Amino acid sequence: MLAEVIAIGDELTSGQRLDTNSQWLSRELGVLGIPVGYHTTVCDTLEAGREAFAAAARRTQVVVATGGLGPTADDLTRDVLAAMAGVPLVCCERSLAEVEARFSRRGMPMPESNHRQACFPEGSRPIANPTGTAPGIDLVFPAGADWGRGLGSRVVALPGVPAEMRRMWQKTVGPQLARLAGGTRVLAHRRLKCFGAGESAIEAMLPGLIERGRDPTVGITAHEATITLRISAWAADASGCQGKITATEQLIRDALGDLVYGEEDDEVEDAVLAAVTLAGETVATIEAGTAGRVAALLAQAAARCPAGKSSSYRGGRVVGELPVAPEALFAAAAATAAEQEASVGLAVGPLRPSGERQAVDIAITYAGHREIHEHHLGGGDIALARAAKTAVNMVRRTVATARPSG
Repeated sequence: MLAEVIAIGDELTSGQRLDTNSQWLSRELGVLGIPVGYHTTVCDTLEAGREAFAAAARRTQVVVATGGLGPTADDLTRDVLAAMAGVPLVCCERSLAEVEARFSRRGMPMPESNHRQACFPEGSRPIANPTGTAPGIDLVFPAGADWGRGLGSRVVALPGVPAEMRRMWQKTVGPQLARLAGGTRVLAHRRLKCFGAGESAIEAMLPGLIERGRDPTVGITAHEATITLRISAWAADASGCQGKITATEQLIRDALGDLVYGEEDDEVEDAVLAAVTLAGETVATIEAGTAGRVAALLAQAAARCPAGKSSSYRGGRVVGELPVAPEALFAAAAATAAEQEASVGLAVGPLRPSGERQAVDIAITYAGHREIHEHHLGGGDIALARAAKTAVNMVRRTVATARPSG
């Protein structure tokens, strides 16, 4: 059984709004054991809607759509589905009463246009919306339809408002599709976060793991120099999934070592403060070439610390210039640590030419341990962000490996 998710709306195809519904629904379908093979985003026209649903019904058995169920003239999902099924729209008196009651509770008259929200393709089933005025639609496109010649598809149309859509899914749609799927398989994911090597380098360090057809699968993506490895496993139950994921996770950790800094939504700066706290240390920073990005990363991580737990980041300074000489950078790192009463000092020097590119020098002092690293900036908008992440990541690796003298 394969699914497709369709997101409907001019605001999505024009780029004015981000489609988060499709991501959420794909995860939910995966949990039910229904893999999603396609995402489609379509504008608010009858022609585009018909083409999208026809294609989906030809290639999948479950179609979940969001959007286009409002009361206005450009909300055409119900019209598209009726045209596809070759049936008229008919009014559901119960749904109409529910919509009218919602307006009545607000002390407002119901506009005439909202009558459309109680109209459904003949033969379909309304899906109650506990929190909004737009009921959903549940219908079946038969196998071998003239326009599609598909295998037959269960089609569910839900409102585009995320809170309404999610409530309807959890209350009605999800349990129904779980029964349709038979509950025979479960899909689970785990994400490992890495920093310190590029996407291709990490893939090369994991021979055979990132290959199509492997069970469990391992996907790799990059965002602002952070590498995410997603392990996905199918099994008869959650325990079976976890067994597969755990075994593959251990292979990854053994191969990558401390390039793996965290999991799920962890950011590298969160891992840095966690490592500093675990070591019983504190950190202070001074930077020139990264224009405050180092301080921003650590300050944001500090703000995410659980309530009642003090942060190990003591603060930082952002300056226009710093000396380039290594000894002077070490002195700046030590001075800022002393000034902030921190045990770890981090200094990022100014941008300077290095061959055909630019570089910054990153210096750390930590209880007698001193280390300096020359970071070469790449191109693009994320060059300074990558440099800042490299700097804070040096703190994580230093406090994990270096030991205070004495």
